[in-house]
Amino acid sequence: MNSFVRALRTPELRAKIFFTLGLIAVYRLGVFVPTPGFDATNVMMCADQAASAGGSNVLGMVNMFSGGALLQLSVFALGVMPYITASIIVQLLRVVIPRFEALHKEGASGTAKLTQYTRYLTIGLGVLQSTTIVTLVRSGNFFVGCELELVPDQSIPTLLTMVLTMTVGTVLIMFMGEMITERGIGNGMSLLIFTSIASSFPASFGQVWSLQGWLTFSLVVLVALVIMVGMVFVEQSQRRIPVQYAKRMVGRRMYGGTSTYIPVKVNQAGVIPVIFASSILALPQMLSSFGDPEAGWVQWVNANLVLGFSFSWIYAVVYVTLIVFFAFFYTSITFNAEEIADNMKKYGGFIPNVRAGRPTERYLRYVINRVQSAGAVYLAVICLIPLIALVYLGTSQDFPLGGVSLLIIIGVGLDTVKQIDAKLQQHHYEGILR
Repeated sequence: MNSFVRALRTPELRAKIFFTLGLIAVYRLGVFVPTPGFDATNVMMCADQAASAGGSNVLGMVNMFSGGALLQLSVFALGVMPYITASIIVQLLRVVIPRFEALHKEGASGTAKLTQYTRYLTIGLGVLQSTTIVTLVRSGNFFVGCELELVPDQSIPTLLTMVLTMTVGTVLIMFMGEMITERGIGNGMSLLIFTSIASSFPASFGQVWSLQGWLTFSLVVLVALVIMVGMVFVEQSQRRIPVQYAKRMVGRRMYGGTSTYIPVKVNQAGVIPVIFASSILALPQMLSSFGDPEAGWVQWVNANLVLGFSFSWIYAVVYVTLIVFFAFFYTSITFNAEEIADNMKKYGGFIPNVRAGRPTERYLRYVINRVQSAGAVYLAVICLIPLIALVYLGTSQDFPLGGVSLLIIIGVGLDTVKQIDAKLQQHHYEGILR
């Protein structure tokens, strides 16, 4: 709170904070603006019916990231998911396409080029996803069980207008996120995701209060605080690998002779493994929605691979296995031990008691695998919290205390506070002198 008050007293930081809050308010306003072409009244009735029916929803994660805009079919219905998907795809393509890896090593100019590719891919995914949503709404498969007419005018110009509106909404969200990053406080896209998830918390806690009573509600709040404190501790934890640089003469000047460290976070992969695992588990449900409800394989998928009102051990085991796999897979891509070892050798750096070159690479991989083992278990435990809530509280998979929601809330909150403190230190040197 002291840092926040000091930030508001600093004119430059106060302007950045108000600018960020203003764009967040515009984003939340767009969540409630309906897309032209949909019958807004019938859409709200179908959305309420789907929410009261509970059960699983293939588009549940997209709806969470959009702050509820998806089920309302608003201009921001796609939310930030196209941009997130595009960013992940471009990052993974670095392993497959040498040109992307070369751009990544070029520095600021290469990063700007990759960002441009991400924008183009975001627009393409926006067109694809908006077309899919319009098609599902027209066919009646978007709100299962709702027979109200949602698209009164199904002419080609109207359908194209709907697709264009939702795509432009995605582009506007991408623009606002980049403007917050450039002129505001924190990472823009992360803050928009933070806002979308946090907006669903009051309704979720209100549902627990109305269905379970004040005693269970108080217990849930207490458990939430304990979980958040534990997650902050783990998210801040890191293994520091010491690195020393030998002294070397360049012309008449002496360089090196310093000591530093390589920070290896416990949760090095962040929330990406959970997103990948949830997306993979959504595929069987999507396929079953197009099959015969009386078919045996459809009933087996709905009973074992869909998170509804019944707990499934098969779902839990598959979910945890996918999270652990993607945690190691994504970390192996983002933490390149070979590249780090080569850079250390090039600039005269070495790990004490470890030879440079191949031994350093093997040592780094050994450490990251050991640390990531704890990180993968941590992610699995956090993501099992909604399943435990499903057993004891009977809530749906939209239960907020666990999985993607809390990981993003904690991660974005910590990162934003760090950025505010860093900017404060540029204006007030008392913190440094202390």
